[in-house]
Amino acid sequence: MSFDRRTRIEQMRNADRARDRRNKVVAIGVSAAVVAGLLGFGSYVLLEKSEAKEKEEASQAQDSKQTEQEKKKLAAEPIEGEKSWDPKKLTRNHVTTEVTYPMEPPVGGDHNPAWLNCDGVVYEKAVPNVNAVHALEHGAVWVTHNAKASATDVAALIERVKSTPYSLMSLYEGQEGAIMLSAWGKQVTVDSADDPRVARFFAKYVQGAQTPEPGAPCTGGVDG
Repeated sequence: MSFDRRTRIEQMRNADRARDRRNKVVAIGVSAAVVAGLLGFGSYVLLEKSEAKEKEEASQAQDSKQTEQEKKKLAAEPIEGEKSWDPKKLTRNHVTTEVTYPMEPPVGGDHNPAWLNCDGVVYEKAVPNVNAVHALEHGAVWVTHNAKASATDVAALIERVKSTPYSLMSLYEGQEGAIMLSAWGKQVTVDSADDPRVARFFAKYVQGAQTPEPGAPCTGGVDG
């Protein structure tokens, strides 16, 4: 093989090696750019999600603040036709016998050691007074109705109770009004589920100031 031929072959090999190096450099550069792009896009997505979450949390906090303000406003309003009993005269002894109460439904007095579960619970039938009264002692609002209450009103009240911790609902045929709301020492008869006194009663007496044992549980008791 002549010198010129060897020289050309060597030059071609050098050119191939240089081309390979350039291709590697380009590939590395492209890969780095892709990775940087992906990291940048990922950071952008994470930032967008973080900002969206912050906005959602801020909106929820604002809604919660407004809800609390509305509750305080409702709780401050008087409830027309509300009946009250002196809490000092409502005894709170635990008994295992039946109790005859001076009002129907009862709003306080001696009661069974076991409370009625009242964490937004709707009972299809009547419940024992002695267990329900214990739930009132824990700060629950008890919604009762008889056969005179319309199906529409009953359905609306069911929705309210199910969405409200420390509340319960049951049938109570012996009561005077079609729909009545009771708390410890407090009671009102309303005309319908959309009567504004319903919202006021809930705002004022669910774990309200009248509660003898605030913070006591509404779960872990008995069901009817």
